[in-house]
Amino acid sequence: MLDGIFSFVLLDTRDNSFVVARDAIGVTSLYIGWGLDGSVWISSELKGLNDDCEHFESFPPGHLYSSKSGGFRRWYNPPWFSEAIPSVPYDPLVLRRAFENAVTKRLMTDVPFGVLLSGGLDSSLVASITARYLAGTKAAKQWGAQLHSFCVGLEGSPDLKAAKEVADYLGTVHHEFHFTVQDGIDAIEDVIYHIETYDVTTIRASTPMFLMSRKIKSLGVKMVISGEGSDEIFGGYLYFHKAPDKDEFHRETCRKIKALHQYDCLRANKATSAWGLEARVPFLDKEFINVAMSIDPEAKMIKKDEGRIEKWVLRRAFDDEEYPYLPKHILYRQKEQFSDGVGYSWIDGLKAHTARHVTDKMMSNASFIFPHNTPTTKEAYYYRMIFERFFPQNSARLTVPGGASVACSTAKAVEWDAAWKNNLDPSGRAALGVHLSAYDAETPLSNKPSKVIDSIPRMDFPGVAIKS
Repeated sequence: MLDGIFSFVLLDTRDNSFVVARDAIGVTSLYIGWGLDGSVWISSELKGLNDDCEHFESFPPGHLYSSKSGGFRRWYNPPWFSEAIPSVPYDPLVLRRAFENAVTKRLMTDVPFGVLLSGGLDSSLVASITARYLAGTKAAKQWGAQLHSFCVGLEGSPDLKAAKEVADYLGTVHHEFHFTVQDGIDAIEDVIYHIETYDVTTIRASTPMFLMSRKIKSLGVKMVISGEGSDEIFGGYLYFHKAPDKDEFHRETCRKIKALHQYDCLRANKATSAWGLEARVPFLDKEFINVAMSIDPEAKMIKKDEGRIEKWVLRRAFDDEEYPYLPKHILYRQKEQFSDGVGYSWIDGLKAHTARHVTDKMMSNASFIFPHNTPTTKEAYYYRMIFERFFPQNSARLTVPGGASVACSTAKAVEWDAAWKNNLDPSGRAALGVHLSAYDAETPLSNKPSKVIDSIPRMDFPGVAIKS
């Protein structure tokens, strides 16, 4: 078992008492509910509770629940959780070794596996380290030493181009999946049913991941290694450019990590598990988080005049001239949020579609129809309507976070720039003056006929038959 990333239930058969524990960060989803008869229910999905429980809620990460005490107790209490400002000097080799350990630890597997590769920094480092250390592992003896990588995007998207380049550099067997805006729109209801949220940015990013996971599972793959968590730990989102000082920078990273179970972890876990695929996330390894969050945040600050872009400490740690991990321009590629990187017209297409289905009158009555987390855009209203149809209980809607956000920020970070209050959108392109393709012109919509690549050769793992 990988330390601290699994949830579990322990039952004492002598008195039928039990203890439930959720993993440290919330990598896997977990909910708890209470029936009218006093029964306690535990489920990895809302769907397992909404018909039988009077009340249910998200089980807090890093906590234990005891049936004897009837309450929660935190078991995971690392130094960074208090948000005290750390002061350990930045050492690139210490950070590099900690992340390599986190990745290689996740190569323990007895099933066919691969890596999710968007061509961005995080997934590319995961792929590079996996490819570098795979050869000597038990998994390589069982499934072969050549790594398989997977990417999804609209035709011509930034991610597809970058991922192909990284795959060629690393020598992986690369599988590229295309989808169209219409493919994504057609899947929205299924995505909301499986992901169990109405959060806009989560749905935007979950849809291509959901479509890709289905294709990956059809190839016989059962586990993938992914790059979630890095942006929260290192301040990789573009709005961190506006952090006023190192103290606020660090506190925001703490807030982001604490909320991961409601956003990126929710997406990565449910978009993959909907198809029986397991996602492993080395950036959220407990030991690695402790190392990364102990670094003096002054080293993480973005300083353009010094050539320090977002996640500079991570990039510098893997900038090895003698044995390079990645091409330089990939190692220093600007952050793209997954919902942007799959193709800018994906989000623009969603906005256009939802605008046709939600009227101005509906928006004017939004606060009466949805008094909790009232949707402020037509896109948000559209997702909320679908969510409420599947999960009409008040407990369900309370499991979804709310609040203002720009480029995936917390509501607190919106205060960093007065201009953001008039440009609230979770897309990275909402970081005006930071993103190289910010919202300064209307991007043409792409609704070309579907062309999902089905001609990709099936993965040939030694000793396993892959069935359609």
